[in-house]
Amino acid sequence: MIRVFIADDQLLLRQGIRRLLELDRELTIVGEAEDGAQTIERVPQSQADVLLLDIRMPKKSGIDVLRDLSAASALPPTLILTTFEDSAVVLEGIRAGARGFMLKDVSYEQLIRAIRSIAAGETLFQPAITQRLLRNVAAGSPPEEKLTEREREVVRLMAGGYSNKEIAHALGTAEGTIKNQVSSILSKLGVRDRTRAVLRALESGLL
Repeated sequence: MIRVFIADDQLLLRQGIRRLLELDRELTIVGEAEDGAQTIERVPQSQADVLLLDIRMPKKSGIDVLRDLSAASALPPTLILTTFEDSAVVLEGIRAGARGFMLKDVSYEQLIRAIRSIAAGETLFQPAITQRLLRNVAAGSPPEEKLTEREREVVRLMAGGYSNKEIAHALGTAEGTIKNQVSSILSKLGVRDRTRAVLRALESGLL
């Protein structure tokens, strides 16, 4: 059985998700919360295998929930469900420890597959999100140049929210070298900043 905790401030949505998930005999609901503070309090006691988390809730946001539970070593594999397509929120969710990110307009089958994937230790970022977000990221055809293995390592650390100095320390090199590699990554991916570089890497399957 996969133990699922549902955190969303909309009662109707929580009830709907619960009823849908109860149709699958391999899933069981072990708790619910209507705001971020309740989620932080109840999740550790629930022993959930997967947390379905709304990103925008009262008292504590979904990002706050991710950070607080992660700091307490109590964050289960988490799938963010949201109606918003905000690139900054996507990145913050990834940085804060989310394993997956889906819009709330997904089908029942997609949600069930996502829960099973997250519970199995995989990551899942709904392709539609990155595709829609990247429509406003960069125009033109995909870059022909490929990132080197070291540049991929840098992009992965960028996705984790690390600064150039922290990346340099993690990879055992000079900060100036990392700055040059970041510039090279932006050029190869055809984007103008780090946020768009990470989104393009996500869309390209580099992370």
